[in-house]
Amino acid sequence: MFDRLQRLRIPLLALADALLINLSFLIAYWMRYDLQVPRIVAPENREPYAVFQPVAWVLTLLLLVVFALGGVYQQKRGRSWPDEVYALFSGTAIGIVIVMAVTYVIRFYYSRFIFLMVGAVIVVSLSLERWLLRVVQAELRRRGHGIRRVIIVGAGKVGRSVMRTIVAQPELGYRVVGFVDDNPDKGRTDIGRFKALGGLESLPRIVSQEDVDEVIVTLPWMYHRKILSVVHQCERHEVRARIVPDLFQLSLSQVDMEDLGGLPLLSLRELRVGGWLWWLKRAFDFTFALVGLIVVAPLLSAIALAIKLDSPGPVIFSQVRIGKGGRPFTCHKFRTMHLGADREKEKLTALNEAQGALFKIRNDPRITRMGRVLRRTSLDEFPQLYNILKGDMSLVGPRPQVPEEVDQYQEWHKKRLETRPGLTGLWQVSGRSNLSFDEMCLLDIYYIENWSPVLDTKILLRTFPKVILGDGAY
Repeated sequence: MFDRLQRLRIPLLALADALLINLSFLIAYWMRYDLQVPRIVAPENREPYAVFQPVAWVLTLLLLVVFALGGVYQQKRGRSWPDEVYALFSGTAIGIVIVMAVTYVIRFYYSRFIFLMVGAVIVVSLSLERWLLRVVQAELRRRGHGIRRVIIVGAGKVGRSVMRTIVAQPELGYRVVGFVDDNPDKGRTDIGRFKALGGLESLPRIVSQEDVDEVIVTLPWMYHRKILSVVHQCERHEVRARIVPDLFQLSLSQVDMEDLGGLPLLSLRELRVGGWLWWLKRAFDFTFALVGLIVVAPLLSAIALAIKLDSPGPVIFSQVRIGKGGRPFTCHKFRTMHLGADREKEKLTALNEAQGALFKIRNDPRITRMGRVLRRTSLDEFPQLYNILKGDMSLVGPRPQVPEEVDQYQEWHKKRLETRPGLTGLWQVSGRSNLSFDEMCLLDIYYIENWSPVLDTKILLRTFPKVILGDGAY
């Protein structure tokens, strides 16, 4: 059923657009002549909708053609909603200008201002339609519909970049069967949920046995012969092969492109948050933390009293964590374990449920009754607002880890230390303790390479429902 709808996607979407364009024309007419926007229309100047109906049909046909020629109906995974809105705006503007010009030539004496209103309503309605489709499509893909099964060839820097994009954006609809790499260390070592499936020689067998839809090649360009060999193998198995250009081992987020008379010029882009953006992020962090501490002061006092009544010991638990650039700082949390819990950690090593440089036990016997409530609701993190005020932490960023966990980092893990740790982050809103350490690092590095105020806002908005539902918190 879903595959059938996918095949009919373009005609169904065009039909929906046509209906919305006509509805938009009707809404604009209602706004102009019934709501009297932007100025009052005298009764003798009011025209029946039937006068505009033929124009609405012509505009509908014209916009569908313009949208088709402009690539609006081409399905591209990874195209953002703002990109779609821009394409709709451009196409609608072209269509409205053409219609206004034609009506002027044929001496259409009725209100032409209504066309500007029609254009605005069309852009809004079609943009909302695309947003709703994205929501539905993302939910369907999370449930396993419309998923593309892929194999990644190469587990180097570019390969991990592809992996972290897939982890950070599940709505893209990719499910990685695994990866292959000729390097024995990489080809036999899993990276989080991504399974190591051996060397390149095993690719034909995997493609035929695992019902693979695509193969994503991330090998360096110096191995161009191997790349061509992989592409030819995929062609023989009728599987689509796609190549990620490594641009000298750089991701596209690190590259700025300019045009010099048709010649592309590439330059490196500064990835770290710096300049006025750093001050903007710092100002937001400071303001939010200060206001937050003032607003929740009564709640913090109540939590402190509850901790004291529940178990002996200090209310605040302070611990050395590693911050930006590998610098240590003292991180503060509400105490959720009984006294001496740190000394019992070695005895509980066998119960550790996390992989890599993490220590997590779902039913940790060291946690107090009040501590379980605090961890489930994430209220134990509130004292870290003080760390944000001091500048040790940010509101959004990677999770701060203890020195002994950082000592276990592989070289690629250390990239997550390039920015200040955060109270919340992409890892926390993408699964928290349900994710492996490697996946946590993939998400943190994705955040660093793609940071923007918009991304911070999205993470903050996703944090609240996660906290309320307690997903992955223990």
